[in-house]
Amino acid sequence: MRDTSRLDLTVETLGQSMAMPIGLAPVGLAGMFARRGEIQAARAAATEGLPFCLSTVSVCPLDEVAAAAPPPWFQLYMLKDRGYMRALIAQAKALGCPVLVFTVDLPIPGARYRDVRSGFTGASAFDSTLTRALDGISHPGWTLDVFLGGRPHSLGNVAGAMAAGGYGSDYLGWIKANFDRTVTWKDIDWVREAWGGPIVVKGVLDPEDAREVVRAGAQGVMVSNHGGRQLDGVRSSIAALPRVVDAVDGQAEVYLDGGVRSGLDVLKAVALGARACFIGRPWAWALGAGGEKAVVRMLQTLRAELTVAMVLTGCTDIRQAGRELLDL
Repeated sequence: MRDTSRLDLTVETLGQSMAMPIGLAPVGLAGMFARRGEIQAARAAATEGLPFCLSTVSVCPLDEVAAAAPPPWFQLYMLKDRGYMRALIAQAKALGCPVLVFTVDLPIPGARYRDVRSGFTGASAFDSTLTRALDGISHPGWTLDVFLGGRPHSLGNVAGAMAAGGYGSDYLGWIKANFDRTVTWKDIDWVREAWGGPIVVKGVLDPEDAREVVRAGAQGVMVSNHGGRQLDGVRSSIAALPRVVDAVDGQAEVYLDGGVRSGLDVLKAVALGARACFIGRPWAWALGAGGEKAVVRMLQTLRAELTVAMVLTGCTDIRQAGRELLDL
């Protein structure tokens, strides 16, 4: 029996200390969940000593988030306009963003029929506007706080690359037309040259792809199925994690993104070899329900659950968690 009265939940990742092995994953358009939502989430992460990763397609732009909280990790989608991409990378570098998260699993948007039903994409401008207006009328609190009080609602980081300066009535249609489907592993050389700092490649599920990430010179691999939003029936991130960890063989840090709903889930992922877990839906739900304070409470709940899981498995140092905890 081990003395579990003192636990160490801290980890080091890419030169940064994390109060526990959790980070906030990039969530697009989080500024539509709460007023200037990305700023509220970034502040919550800073309160708990955790990294926040800002999406390329965030409502709040990089400079606004970096002015209100510690500079975030920055998640990069590759647009066809490489000149604009180079300028965006340079801005992230100048603002002091510590890590670039290059996402490789969205050459085109998946079949997201909920966005069609909600009037968010795939409809005429009139039908889309009408659907969103009716939805807004039925949620007056959100309309006052976010729609009226949380402007501007443009995609701040890429507004300059969009013809209308905002996401318009067909957000996913714009992505389909402007995201670069020709990207290959060689393009990481271009990203690395423009960035000059730590790179994590997000969206990896296959062991051979993980080896390609290492060969491309990235410092991290983020095992992710994009929250299951890209390809219906795709392998879960936690199922793919052990083989990716084995393939990387310690040559890069491995993170898990997707499916984490409790502190026990975090311990399972770390025991399987993840350095840390990045959560998306949990912080998005909390943000929509109660803003920054709710995100802080959610993170504190995860910490409490992780503590319980460590005590009951006899794990006193999260960095020492191994597969023996799972009886594998």
